[in-house]
Amino acid sequence: MDKKEVIEFANANPVCYLATIENNRPHVRAMLMWYADKSGFYFETLSPKEMSKQLHLNRHVEVCFYNNPDDVLDAKELRISGEIEFIEDPAVIDKALENRAYLEDLAGQPIRKYMEVFRIAHGNAHFWNLKTDVLKEHRLMHLAF
Repeated sequence: MDKKEVIEFANANPVCYLATIENNRPHVRAMLMWYADKSGFYFETLSPKEMSKQLHLNRHVEVCFYNNPDDVLDAKELRISGEIEFIEDPAVIDKALENRAYLEDLAGQPIRKYMEVFRIAHGNAHFWNLKTDVLKEHRLMHLAF
């Protein structure tokens, strides 16, 4: 396993589940990852949301990507844990707004002032495969990135 394989799997399966922590309790929600490249795994949120508040209080997250195969025996997941960093670059925020233009329609108002982009640039990743890894989590190869 290398970072290229991790990035390719995440980009091929961008619907994922992101976990945050608030008051020592996990909070998980489905997300649509924006994109992944060698610099990290990128997401966006809106500042009034609870997730944003949780991320500002505790930047440690875990994300789970799943390939959702037709045959459950081909099931594979990718788990990434790390600390997020917020991206303040206006050009990146503008690109996210362009890519997620439908959010303004859903919000019924301009959202630029609320848009937050964050990434996981460093962390730990591992794959889990239903065929080979049941009860073998202690043997899984982990990739630090």
